[in-house]
Amino acid sequence: MQATEIASLINRVGMGDRSAFVSLYQATSPKLFAICLKILRDRTEAEEALQEIYIKVWQRARTFAASAGKPATWLAAIARNHAIDTIRARKPITDDIEEAYDLADESTRDPEQQIVLADEGRRIEDCMRELETVHAQAVRRAYVEGLSYLELAEELHVPLNTVRTWLRRSLLKLRECMQR
Repeated sequence: MQATEIASLINRVGMGDRSAFVSLYQATSPKLFAICLKILRDRTEAEEALQEIYIKVWQRARTFAASAGKPATWLAAIARNHAIDTIRARKPITDDIEEAYDLADESTRDPEQQIVLADEGRRIEDCMRELETVHAQAVRRAYVEGLSYLELAEELHVPLNTVRTWLRRSLLKLRECMQR
């Protein structure tokens, strides 16, 4: 199915067209399922995620702008973000609390490692100060706190593509700064 046909289906779904939703699901679900399966590595969990993804597609279809990008990319981003959120929501399962306390603490670093990490942390903070305040905030919220691009766009009241551009350019500036 062509990108224009998928974009048309998404727009019709945004207007509440159930038959367009069925067609969209049939045309795109194999690709989105593959994304979920690759990230989650569990078929049952991927199937559940796919259902939740299409609920999000139904709810967010009216926000899709064909001029902003390819419809397949928009759908894949929803699938990818949802699958990652599913992984983050997993809670470690511990059968025996005593067993958890017996595990070695691998987070303990020797003094040399601590100094190197502290120095790198200071360098990152110095580089973050070179960014505009709103861009630095977006980088922290996305890469430290784990907000999705869509959540950032809603929080900052800017278009989704603006958030993507800010983050991409900010990461390039940070990389350049860290290499100095």
